[in-house]
Amino acid sequence: MPYQLLQGGRRRRRRQLWPLVAAAVLAVAAALGLARSVDEPTVATRPAPPGPLLESGTAPLAGGGTAPSPLAVRLDDPRDAVRLRFKRPPRSGLMFDVDTGRVLWRHRPERVLPIASLTKMMTALVVVDRVPARATARITAEALAYTGSGVGLLPRGKRVSVNALLHGLLLPSGNDAAIALALRAAGSVPQFVDLMNRRAQEMGLVCTRFSSVSGITDRGNHSCAPDLAALGRAVLREPRLARIVRRRATVLPFPIKGRKLYLYNNNPLLRSGYRGATGIKTGYTVAAGRCLVASAQRGRVRLGVVLLGSPDPAAQARRLLDRGFLRTR
Repeated sequence: MPYQLLQGGRRRRRRQLWPLVAAAVLAVAAALGLARSVDEPTVATRPAPPGPLLESGTAPLAGGGTAPSPLAVRLDDPRDAVRLRFKRPPRSGLMFDVDTGRVLWRHRPERVLPIASLTKMMTALVVVDRVPARATARITAEALAYTGSGVGLLPRGKRVSVNALLHGLLLPSGNDAAIALALRAAGSVPQFVDLMNRRAQEMGLVCTRFSSVSGITDRGNHSCAPDLAALGRAVLREPRLARIVRRRATVLPFPIKGRKLYLYNNNPLLRSGYRGATGIKTGYTVAAGRCLVASAQRGRVRLGVVLLGSPDPAAQARRLLDRGFLRTR
């Protein structure tokens, strides 16, 4: 046989053997890799922080993971009892059972949005944690340098009751009352904002951040519907606050001319006499739109609604609550 033919045959056989050799090497490598993955301990990685798609009200544990808060609303079951579509829906919304946390209706609840004066729910919660019911607060120039909505009659340099300021905070949504309460509870507005954020973390609020005691500042001041539902439930569990937010109007002794302070609630359900309305808080800025956390009770059933950026929060809350009470009878 000629030498050239012999060499060509050997080359062809070597080329034919290469795929077999490569396959054998890959098989051995895979086997070694599998053995290593089974036998070697894995290094635990830090889990990603919970985002707004997770169930709101999950508090962090020392060893990692989360534990459900008793105030969390239950987003795990997508089978909402109420099916309702609005021609012009809110930017985000939620209806829930106040006592159980069961979600009855939802619309884009994962959205993180500015919340305007809904912020004052947390302001009130921090104040009642730190300031006795019969305490007083001095009205300073800083409190009177507010912008936006206000009580408008706070007497500079005088001491007024914290109870009256809480009414001024939650009924007419007074930004002046928010500043006065923050100064009384923490000594400064920035320190009080820190307390608000600490309380939000303790409550397991996963998409809430505060930069203002009143909500007048939109930047850095935001939340989501599930977190706001948890805040609303917290307000209703605090007797001092639950008594205030359910009032349509009140008259309080106050160190001004006439010795009385007349306050009216901004809540559209209370103002319109919606049956069973029990609160809770309104809000508005240009960036946030019209916002509402509302609650109502009929018989033993207590329902809550969160509406963010709603074109008509009063009408939408009424429709949702009417349908909710029909489904929970």
